[in-house]
Amino acid sequence: MTHIHDEDPACEVAHGDTAAGEAARTLVAVFASPVAGCLLRFGAELGFRPVLLEPDPSRRLDGFPAVRDIGEHVDATADVVLTDHHRAEIGPVLRDLLKSPARWIGLMGSPRHVGPHVRALADLGVPPEEVARVHRPIGLNIGSRTPPEIAVATLAGLIADRNGRPGGFAF
Repeated sequence: MTHIHDEDPACEVAHGDTAAGEAARTLVAVFASPVAGCLLRFGAELGFRPVLLEPDPSRRLDGFPAVRDIGEHVDATADVVLTDHHRAEIGPVLRDLLKSPARWIGLMGSPRHVGPHVRALADLGVPPEEVARVHRPIGLNIGSRTPPEIAVATLAGLIADRNGRPGGFAF
């Protein structure tokens, strides 16, 4: 059954009558974690090209081969989410990401305290205006706590941004 809606072509996509088109965004989840697994699985369904960036070869995430360095995986279409703010590599990884053409860089963490990335980047000589490019907190403010909820909140914000909507990141 074909639905015809002159006023909203998106309705044809929702009914499955028309392809959604290519989103042309890359989702890079940094560090193998439960949240990274959810982000990459859900992100693939939402039209993102999923990439796992895991610098530690001993860490794995089922279903997603890891790249060890940024290389050509982080381009101007990349939305990058660091999924673990306790990792020792956070400073060097973020420093390198800030030098990349990544479109958006976010770091999971509570808005109630200063993130460890601020000190780690300052110790590496990264100027404060570059540190400010790292979004934190990330995700829509829906009170998410579990890995799937955190992934949904984060992806909802990225989709809002992709579609030119405000998204509601305020905490």
